[in-house]
Amino acid sequence: MSLSDTASPLLAAMLLDAVIGDPRWFYRMIPHPTVVMGRVLASCDRLLNRPAFGVIGRRAAGAVSTLAVVAAFGGLGALISAGLNRWWGGFWVEALLVSVLIAQNSLYRHVADVAGALEHDGVDAGRGAVAHIVGRDPDSLDAHGVARSAVESLAENFADGVVAPVLWCLLFGLPGIVAYKALNTADSMIGHRDRRYRDFGWAAARLDDLANWVPARVAGLLLAASGIQPGVRGPIHALRIMWRDGGTHRSVNAGYPEGAMAGVLGVRLAGPRRYRGVVTADPWLGDGAVEATAADIRRGLRVYVAACLLLAVLVGALSAAG
Repeated sequence: MSLSDTASPLLAAMLLDAVIGDPRWFYRMIPHPTVVMGRVLASCDRLLNRPAFGVIGRRAAGAVSTLAVVAAFGGLGALISAGLNRWWGGFWVEALLVSVLIAQNSLYRHVADVAGALEHDGVDAGRGAVAHIVGRDPDSLDAHGVARSAVESLAENFADGVVAPVLWCLLFGLPGIVAYKALNTADSMIGHRDRRYRDFGWAAARLDDLANWVPARVAGLLLAASGIQPGVRGPIHALRIMWRDGGTHRSVNAGYPEGAMAGVLGVRLAGPRRYRGVVTADPWLGDGAVEATAADIRRGLRVYVAACLLLAVLVGALSAAG
């Protein structure tokens, strides 16, 4: 399977997601694929994440659970893809399935909701809206903290919710994107550093870091390149901040798209935060203002849209090359 073979249905999927997104009415009738993945992982957690197993046992149990879930869903994706390839309408069904696993539309809507809440209803509404997209304690955030959190989430989730699924789909088609989403779901559920998941989720967290290493840096480059528009700092400044500050983030990956976004917008992101009840003295990314606002969220959304369009153009070029 060549890149041009996977690029055509992928481009159609990106367009479907951009226009339609995830139809909420549909997922009230059947669960979203990531919900199914989450239920399987939750069962593994209940059965195998036991203190009696000790550190080594829990790490082994978590690794086996993660790899088994990724392999099972990736294999299911391969079976579905093989069946669709034999059917004349399979192209569009595959495009629809892939579109479900790309978060362009939903990420835009969730972040735009935060901007709208801050603009029209104040900081309490902003905290409620941002709670849907961040893991930190929103009650500890002022209006500037809410705005920064929304921009950070936009940049980080562009990497692992858009760029990474697209790249893994380009490489391996439907099985690739399904396997990636299973791994990413595992990381979001059990890849934490608290007492319960420090050992059981170790493998999920490390494998997710590996799977997102290239996509995070590609996402940073796309965001920096999207600085060619009015009202932002531009690509050169964004690249400088990304390479200077990206490696200082507590995540091996998130600092690069966040650093690029900080550079494009001319704001500071990350910094000290409260996460799962613990205050962390994280360094700042960027050299701009700390007092981010809803207007900065709106500017970030414009940069995000341009980056999504640039990614689609690249996928389209690969499709046309075939």
